[in-house]
Amino acid sequence: MSQPFRIEKGGRIDRAASLSFTFDGERLSGHAGDTLASALLANGIHLVGRSFKYHRPRGILTAGSEEPNALVGICRKGDQTPNLRATQVEVYEGLETVSQNRFPSRGFDVGAVNDLLSPLFPAGFYYKTFMWPKAFWDRVYEPVIRAAAGLGNPPKNPDHDTYGNLYAHCDVLVIGSGPAGLAAALAAADSGARVILCDEQAEFGGSLLTETAATIDGTAPAQWVADTLEKLSANGNVTLLPRTTAFGYFAQNFVALAQRITDHVSEPDPRLPRERLWQVRAREVVIAAGAIERPMVFPENDRPGIMLAEAGRTYLNRYGVKVGHNVLVATACDTAWQAAFDLADHGVTIAAIADVRENPPEALQSIAKARGIRVEKGCVVTGTTGRKRISAALLGRLRGNGVAAAGEVACDALLMSGGWTPTVSLYSQSRGKVVWNESLGTFVPGQSVQNERSAGACLGIYGLNAALEDGYAAGENAAKAAIGRSGTVSRAQAHGADAGEGGILGALPHDRDPSKVKAFVDYQNDVTAKDVKLAVREGMHSIEHIKRYTTTGMATDQGRLSNLNALDIASKALDKPVTDVGLTTFRQPYTPTTFGIFANISRGDFFDPVRKTPSHDFVAGQDAAFEDVGQWKRAWYLPKDGEDMHQAVARECETVRKSAGLFDASTLGKIEVVGPDAAEFLERMYTNPWKKLAPGRCRYGLLLNDAGFIIDDGVVGRLAEDRFHVTTTTGGAAHVFATMEDYLQTEWPDLDVWITSITEQYAVCAVQGPKARDIIAPFVEGIDLSADAFPHMSVGSGTFCGVPCRLFRISFTGELGFEVNVPRRHGKMVWDKLAKAVAEQEGVIYGTETMHVLRADKGYIIVGQETDGTVTPDDVGMNWAIGKNKADFVGKRGLARPDLVAGGRKQLVGLLTKDPKVVLEEGAQVTKLANPPAGTPAEGHVTSAYHSPAMGRSIALALVKDGRRLTGETLNIPMPNGAIPVEVVEPFFYDKEGARLNG
Repeated sequence: MSQPFRIEKGGRIDRAASLSFTFDGERLSGHAGDTLASALLANGIHLVGRSFKYHRPRGILTAGSEEPNALVGICRKGDQTPNLRATQVEVYEGLETVSQNRFPSRGFDVGAVNDLLSPLFPAGFYYKTFMWPKAFWDRVYEPVIRAAAGLGNPPKNPDHDTYGNLYAHCDVLVIGSGPAGLAAALAAADSGARVILCDEQAEFGGSLLTETAATIDGTAPAQWVADTLEKLSANGNVTLLPRTTAFGYFAQNFVALAQRITDHVSEPDPRLPRERLWQVRAREVVIAAGAIERPMVFPENDRPGIMLAEAGRTYLNRYGVKVGHNVLVATACDTAWQAAFDLADHGVTIAAIADVRENPPEALQSIAKARGIRVEKGCVVTGTTGRKRISAALLGRLRGNGVAAAGEVACDALLMSGGWTPTVSLYSQSRGKVVWNESLGTFVPGQSVQNERSAGACLGIYGLNAALEDGYAAGENAAKAAIGRSGTVSRAQAHGADAGEGGILGALPHDRDPSKVKAFVDYQNDVTAKDVKLAVREGMHSIEHIKRYTTTGMATDQGRLSNLNALDIASKALDKPVTDVGLTTFRQPYTPTTFGIFANISRGDFFDPVRKTPSHDFVAGQDAAFEDVGQWKRAWYLPKDGEDMHQAVARECETVRKSAGLFDASTLGKIEVVGPDAAEFLERMYTNPWKKLAPGRCRYGLLLNDAGFIIDDGVVGRLAEDRFHVTTTTGGAAHVFATMEDYLQTEWPDLDVWITSITEQYAVCAVQGPKARDIIAPFVEGIDLSADAFPHMSVGSGTFCGVPCRLFRISFTGELGFEVNVPRRHGKMVWDKLAKAVAEQEGVIYGTETMHVLRADKGYIIVGQETDGTVTPDDVGMNWAIGKNKADFVGKRGLARPDLVAGGRKQLVGLLTKDPKVVLEEGAQVTKLANPPAGTPAEGHVTSAYHSPAMGRSIALALVKDGRRLTGETLNIPMPNGAIPVEVVEPFFYDKEGARLNG
């Protein structure tokens, strides 16, 4: 397979390793070391896709991750990954790729009609067009917009790949491996610092891999890179991460890295992840991200074959590809001249060098003359011709404030350079503020906010030797700040590749009708210079407003190519300095990053890990229905043959009250609070008093937030003077523990107490019912279970079935109850023995639905069901749980707020339907009238509603405005089939005296 644009020798590709790949079904060839972009260019393919808005033919513009045009889809494992940049995709054997945003083909796209209709789609047209008629939005506008949105086809199947995650710490993180980055890494490593060096490219070296017009310590730059990497690799304190993008800079020097591990391999090792997320905490960071060449804004500057000058040089020197046979170079700075010289040295015809400047450096002109290259000074490109690839460029001579036509130059490629823009994205993410550098005509990093320093071109320091010097200094200073010392690394000296001069911002002048030409500022979003000017005319004076009105800077490069040109155009239209127009925000990620690396293993069954109780297999064997409670799988109900849920729950309820029931309560949160100040700590956290609670006794605890609202509850048992066993709700376990830890570390560090989560350490079997004592007695040793010795709300330590046990006498059913806490490893054994004993007593294993009914009989609340984040203890009738003589506790001041003590608050009440067979719907609204007028506020809502076998009827709990005052009155529950009348009663239905509880 021919590669007509591949030079005979040179470049860093492995010419001995030929690779076959496809693009839009066409089989092509490349070499190991090629990117898809370089391989396509080598095969003479310049048209790679269509633009988003106008479907104009587009080609490769850059050689890096800022590429806006060459976005392709990669077919792999039976699916397609869209919008990958061809400049970053590495060619491997069998690679299958497709172009995007075209139909039916890349060469003939019916969507190109948009280019002819472009006068109908000016900037902001959607803000005006889609306003009327209103009915069109749902039926016309939204469907059309959604169909047109996006560039590539999203994957259809679940992601087959795996992803890794790694946390790392280092003394110095160096981002970027160009001259400044390598020098910084050398200096920091020589100081003894632990260094991580990352670069998004497949090879370290950055611009040094392209540079041929300079030497470093007398050797070629590429050889210096190889020697430097050998030194770094031999240092055990250095971690080298190629193919790794630093995509996010967060607080406290936390930097996220995306490492591509197998994307470049045709048959990846199944043991390896596709990508790995590195979460790095660095003492010091050196950003050496380099600079990006700036496009020039002139009419028709988007045709395939038009690219940045340094990109053309990179494809030649690094990949052995010439971007054309007859190349025009248009520039406003010195560096593009070297691209012309390198191409000429490889036999490429240079049609001309058109420099905007009237007096480019004489030295450059002399070199051009020696190579026979035509030089046009004070000259701009005023347009191009060609459809699927540039065929010629129109030149214009600058004359005062105008432009005079200077003829047409035939060319099959055009290399342009408007100067250089420092890459300040990561610095900006670190919360640093950029400052305007007038001499460079660009923004550069200002004062660092975090332990960070920028080095080299991203700081606006150009020229090879200057970048090396700055890199060494940055590495030494970073190491000294991180570990207190710096080394004495031997500093290399570079000769050649000096800092160039020149540069231009904004749209170039031309002699064309500005209303009829398109001079593109943002390639990916098809934003032109006239779009930016229109935004200004229509009142957009801030760059953030201009950005949203035109979508400039909203492409995947976040404006790294377009921002400065757009700013200059806007500033001239506003007649304001660039600094007054502002600069848009650079957000994470630095470049588009796969969703998979963020999800990592958290998908499928691992998205929300399933937690199972010790009884899970046992109850599953009895055909239990399960419900998800947080991450836990809990038995919902256990039906016998032919039973539905209601029948099963009724049977379970009746059996528990008649005999006994066994329930797995292992999911309850459990926290051990230990230390001399343990009682004082609980005194401050909970509403209840704790200091006088005797060891061996339990107390119900109520936890509030600072605003005075209930956030959790549970039983707390005092095991010893300095030790408490605290239970929480299943869903609140993690939050309560975190809240306790927060207060302990930030508010009361003086307390001598420590807390430990023991939720996972104990399995809990709850035995409830009249026969509960008889069931557990044979298994318990070391605890007197008699009613007098071990009354309700007691806790004791002993053994159960010969294993250590914490036994609580507590109940959430209103019946005699015990909760057996044993080490989790013994949970299944204890459960099996209790299940057998319960069955012998004609008891039952019951699930969460039965638990809900039994507790509702007694009026026990469930946090999150009877509470909604705005409920106080008084609202649910729990003022008795507040220590009246306590000086303070979390939420005490909140409870004194006027709105929490004012009348008219919703209060917990019981509801009895007039028809005892009717079970209310939870969440249903409560009103005074059966048919209230529209807009009438509800009096409250139903929080819990069940059929109660113990009561022989339906029962409900509700939060109702001034509910306690309405006891005995009739309210209504409006429903679609008519209102349901209910009587307001106390929120207690069964055994109000607690005789069964205290048996």
